[in-house]
Amino acid sequence: MMKDEAPFLLEWFAHHLAVGFTDILVYTNDCSDGTDTMLKRLEELGLGHHRDNVIPEGIKPQPSALKHAQAEPIVQQADWVLNFDADEFLCIRHPSHSVEGMIDDAVAQGANGIVITWRIYGSGGVVEWSRAPVTEQYTRAAPPLWNKGWGVKTLFKFDPKYWKLGIHRPSIKNKWLETDFPDSVKWLNGSGRPMEDYFKFRGWRSIRRTVGYDWAQMNHYAVKSVDSYAVRKFRGNVNNKKDKYNNDYWSLQDRNEVEDRTALIHAEKRAAIMAELLTDPVLNELHHKALDGVEARLDEYRKTEAYAALRDGLIEAGKVPITKIEAKPPQARDPAKIAALMSRVEKEANAKPVEERRHDNVAGWAASDGDPYVQGEIDLSGEIGLEWVPNHDIDLPADPRVFAPESLDVILAGRFERRHARNIAGYLEDCPRVLEVGAGIGFIGMRTVKISEGLTYMAQESRAALVKYARDLAARAGIASDRLKFTDGPMVFDDDGPDEASGLAATLADFRPDALRIGRATDLPAARLAGQDLDGLKRIIIPVVSDEQAAQYRAEYTPILSGNGFEEDPERAASGSLQFNRAP
Repeated sequence: MMKDEAPFLLEWFAHHLAVGFTDILVYTNDCSDGTDTMLKRLEELGLGHHRDNVIPEGIKPQPSALKHAQAEPIVQQADWVLNFDADEFLCIRHPSHSVEGMIDDAVAQGANGIVITWRIYGSGGVVEWSRAPVTEQYTRAAPPLWNKGWGVKTLFKFDPKYWKLGIHRPSIKNKWLETDFPDSVKWLNGSGRPMEDYFKFRGWRSIRRTVGYDWAQMNHYAVKSVDSYAVRKFRGNVNNKKDKYNNDYWSLQDRNEVEDRTALIHAEKRAAIMAELLTDPVLNELHHKALDGVEARLDEYRKTEAYAALRDGLIEAGKVPITKIEAKPPQARDPAKIAALMSRVEKEANAKPVEERRHDNVAGWAASDGDPYVQGEIDLSGEIGLEWVPNHDIDLPADPRVFAPESLDVILAGRFERRHARNIAGYLEDCPRVLEVGAGIGFIGMRTVKISEGLTYMAQESRAALVKYARDLAARAGIASDRLKFTDGPMVFDDDGPDEASGLAATLADFRPDALRIGRATDLPAARLAGQDLDGLKRIIIPVVSDEQAAQYRAEYTPILSGNGFEEDPERAASGSLQFNRAP
């Protein structure tokens, strides 16, 4: 469904030809910028299909177009169908980089639908209008595990007999709910993993257990630049929602926390198709006429006080931290009402044991191993608004570039590393010099130095970006650098890497710690302690997050440490860490 999208139309069209759609059908209403004329020309060229969205009185544009599409022969004869908008660009991360290849793999699993989750892309700080492609201009987005951005669009095997089209997902027609038809619905998520049964019947968003981007993501460019947002306000919105495009909407959609260049997978092919489209003189003229028209209108608008107010308001709205964003449904869900609407088949599905209905959470939540940070490279480029919250008297930012989503919730509650921060003094009693390997942002080191007089702490972290971040946090907290030291020097190496004498052994010899804390076991596995000179250490501490992890680490580290003269104090495990003391 489109209205006044002419400046962006050819890129959107070329992009979706590039990813492999064979038929593109667009409904338009009340266009004033030539969008409908361009689409009609594309239809004349045999590249797409255009229909007027004839809107009955009292009906909103989107539902009207969907009703027309339900009866449209092109849609009814299609095998797989996806309904989406002009500010959405489907990006295929599946190895084939094509709709066809992704569908082939879905069908091989017996699936007949793929539920594709949004990635919310922001302005990237761009204010001025530009003719550059949308997918190349805007490459900063919300973190993939930010659940407020988890709206979906559904690519599915269409049969008008059974399905009613919808904005985010189709719905099974009522007459088939009490039959065996729902059992035939097998949908996958955007990573090619099975969706849960509940989604056959209701829901328009992913949840923790179903989100996935390994195969596909729907890039949602709802705001673009400030000037592009002004253009969007000119034309209104598809469902006539009053004041939809206000500062609150901008705050929600202008998310720039991480870089994501997935759309550029298709850039070369998209550019070639667009160049070919522009060889048609009629289409070329219409395209440039649309650009000239919107730029002239913007030139006039920029001279007004209204534009200045809009620009300043949006820039300020973009500073709202991601942790302060609210995106609640307009009306609370009524469980009793939902239950009354459920078909017998859905009730039976919901009556199954939880373990049969639900899947495990997707990877990336940093819960299983206790690592509170985002995985992979830490990208600190770009300024974002941050909320600072005291955690054990140390201000921490709820920064999605650094902390995993679950950690953000914990930071906002003031409970980051709570158990370890509470108990660390007891673990380090009589140990005035401490080395921590895999220290992250050095939070435990900061806490320890603050509460322990005369103690010196060295925090080692292999990711240099985290070390820089940690130093800034420590300085902000007023912690003296002579008491809390940071290093990103590696402690262990691969067999063909530098001599280990330049790693852990050298650090132990130079710093002479009394206690070694292994903050992240992957940074200093048990096997790497074999053969090390640990004679100067009184104590080794290994934090754990579960009884299972405690048992695993105990089995791995005890044989090595006992051979070096250490024995575990079994009572200390109840406080959150394994403690190995030098045997008397």
